[in-house]
Amino acid sequence: MEALLAERGIVRSTLAGIPKRDRADVEQAVFIAAWSAARRGLYRPNPADKPRDALRKWLHGIAWRQAAKYLDSAWVRRFILDAQPLGRLRGIVGPDLHAQVEARDLLRAIGTLEPRHQEILLAVDAPESLSAYAKTRGMNPFTAASRLRIAREALALRLRRWRR
Repeated sequence: MEALLAERGIVRSTLAGIPKRDRADVEQAVFIAAWSAARRGLYRPNPADKPRDALRKWLHGIAWRQAAKYLDSAWVRRFILDAQPLGRLRGIVGPDLHAQVEARDLLRAIGTLEPRHQEILLAVDAPESLSAYAKTRGMNPFTAASRLRIAREALALRLRRWRR
């Protein structure tokens, strides 16, 4: 282990691209990986190389792989666009007034449809799937999908007529 730790410089120079806050953790992972690999017999240096050069090459490879693992990890790849995204919002935060009016119009339009169309349109928002909805009512799932399509077309027609 002392021979591994004596080559800390090559490991640190390989990890230079890692942010300082995480560099010590990745360095520790490099030495743990090197130690466990050496104990498993995976350190097989080239006899033609000098012992120190062979160890440095091997540690460089391990450090390079650990740095790649670090940079590919999900918690490193996420982006923080703004440290305080809600700090810039001014005024009322909530649903838009225009969106509320649109939602009320949509509910009124659904209320004017036939009850069978209302039921299938509101079933889309239920936690069960459309095929589960069809199964509980004893119908084919394709029939339920067809009825949903027809109900959506009827709703779209009703909305077009209202907005003219």
